[in-house]
Amino acid sequence: MTKANKEVRIVSKADKKTLSAAQKQFNSLSKKIDQQKKLLLKWKETIPSYNHKVEQEYEPLLETFNQHQLEWVKLLDVFHNQPLFKKTDKAKIKHLIIEVCEDLLVEMDTDEVKTLFNKYGDEDFDTIKQETDAAVGEMMKGLAKNMFNVDIEEDADVSSPEKFQAYLQEKLQEQKEAQTEAGESPYQARKTKKQLAKEARQQEEEALASKSVQEVYRKLVAVLHPDREPDETERERKTELMQRVNIAYGKKDLLQLLALQLEIEQIDTTHLSQMADSRLKYFNKILKDQLMELDREIFQIEEHFKLQLQMPFYARLSPEQLLLNLAHDIRQVQEQITGIKKDLSFFENASAFKAWLKTYKIPKSSRQDDFDDLFFGGLPFGFK
Repeated sequence: MTKANKEVRIVSKADKKTLSAAQKQFNSLSKKIDQQKKLLLKWKETIPSYNHKVEQEYEPLLETFNQHQLEWVKLLDVFHNQPLFKKTDKAKIKHLIIEVCEDLLVEMDTDEVKTLFNKYGDEDFDTIKQETDAAVGEMMKGLAKNMFNVDIEEDADVSSPEKFQAYLQEKLQEQKEAQTEAGESPYQARKTKKQLAKEARQQEEEALASKSVQEVYRKLVAVLHPDREPDETERERKTELMQRVNIAYGKKDLLQLLALQLEIEQIDTTHLSQMADSRLKYFNKILKDQLMELDREIFQIEEHFKLQLQMPFYARLSPEQLLLNLAHDIRQVQEQITGIKKDLSFFENASAFKAWLKTYKIPKSSRQDDFDDLFFGGLPFGFK
């Protein structure tokens, strides 16, 4: 492990076998922050690769599959008009056309597919979509009001989970900023003396915590400022180090600032172990805030992809799982393309299709299926 990546930990002194509560908390927070930093970095490395694979591999395959589905619907349309197929056959063909068109319209909302759907459906597709969007919108508005105390504007588009999440996050952020400017809580207009005293203590602790970070920063600047270095080679080294110091300070990354102190040997592990618990208290506050910010950023990334993949909110998702899911979906579309091409070739013969149709039964949809279709319209990446 290089000095630049040296973990910031407090080790027990020889004459003191156990660490204090503040020291243990410092080590625990440091470890968690290191873990979350690595996870966030992994996400940031994975997302471009994931997006590239979706664009270059998955989407072309899906387009190919959709075109084959369109061929299939057109063939069914031809069969429906042939005298070879009787009333019972035509009812099944009608059902198949509507089913495939519904799937296709999720991916390719074209007039050609709409025309075929409307030809065999009992209602106009655009009318159904408007009614569905309105129903989803009303339910989303109720959720926003009851769970988050957010009023959704009449013209807001919340017809999908992704749109609802984006809109809700924007409104919650606006709400938070407005409350901060007003200096009040949304749930309590008047505060007791006890609450005011607690807030005053918190503000004082925040100021002291911020001051602690500033002290570490100033100590680093005092020895690393390149303008004070006459040697050109050393000046270049200090310039690079100062860039890292400024980035860390801008992010309030206390651990990175301490790691830089260890790297340039401005402090050592003994210095950390001898630090008073009263000062560690403020360091720990900074670390808690940093950990919360890392958790929030990772959570937002995971939620974005879980919505895209239609995973339940309680499920966990890692960068590795994201790529595995995509690989699985790519294989699945490839298999679907192979299967539908065989079907198209086999069913070009109307008699063969009629023979198969005798074995086909129109499935009964359940209320749960209807509910799933209302909100999700299909499985991950839009196909069933």
